[in-house]
Amino acid sequence: MSSIKHIILEEEMKKIPELKMSDIEILRQWCEKQPHLPKIQDVEFAVFLHCNYYRIEPTKNTIENYYTFRTHLPEFFSNRDMFKNKELQRICKVVAQVYLKEMTKEGYNIQFGRFIDLDPSHYDFNSAGNIGFMINEEFLWNHSLTPGYIYVADATGLSFGHVGRLNPMQLKKFFSYVQLAFPVRLKAIHVINISPVVEIIYNMVKPFLQEELIQLIHFHPTLEDAKKYFPIDALPNEFGGKAGPVKELMEEQIEKLENFCGWFVEDEKINRVNESLRIGKNETSNTLFGMDGTFRKLDID
Repeated sequence: MSSIKHIILEEEMKKIPELKMSDIEILRQWCEKQPHLPKIQDVEFAVFLHCNYYRIEPTKNTIENYYTFRTHLPEFFSNRDMFKNKELQRICKVVAQVYLKEMTKEGYNIQFGRFIDLDPSHYDFNSAGNIGFMINEEFLWNHSLTPGYIYVADATGLSFGHVGRLNPMQLKKFFSYVQLAFPVRLKAIHVINISPVVEIIYNMVKPFLQEELIQLIHFHPTLEDAKKYFPIDALPNEFGGKAGPVKELMEEQIEKLENFCGWFVEDEKINRVNESLRIGKNETSNTLFGMDGTFRKLDID
């Protein structure tokens, strides 16, 4: 990946005794035997190891899934130039997704999401997913390795109109990536200001969720109910917090994506698999995600 990443491997190794160069070497040698994979830098191996708690075999799975899924999910991982893609610019006016400065008491980073524009006809799941992954990647590659992340979703304004714009296959692809390929330690998902619509969407999504993720999801009818999980002060001003107005936070987030534009453009060029070089059967979107509502994990030698 691009040299503009700010994670510095030597600094991470000083802070984290579990991060060993010998493990990185094992992964490097394994990758050399996987000709379909792109060239992976040592700092990237460190991120993959960290999200798997330094277990080698699960790390191999994440690496394989990360590059393969991104190759076969262009709806979420292509046309990511913020300056050229008008749809990405538009969706940022519909959905706010921001990283907050304050952390939980456990040291987890907090990402917050909510609608800005409540008109369901303006919402597009694929575009929102694309920009959401971009926001996460900018944060992931520009910050030190972190003990975990939580996602706080404000369901205010979610309507039956939004439900009609959700496609089960796209939900399946999205959560396949989140669960099997996304190189972060996801610790919890908190949904605040819930309504009956939230339950409908949850029932749509649940068939695509592994039990491990289901256990991380918490629904809160009130902020009072949620405050034992994360500090209310960390939230935007509109929710009684002190982080600043949602609109300003999103403007700052967009500026970060624009500054990271070179990484997104380069990532799309070089960090994809070459199916013609894969040993064994080639993968396609259909073989990966199928049509039957079940996951298929890639087999790793």
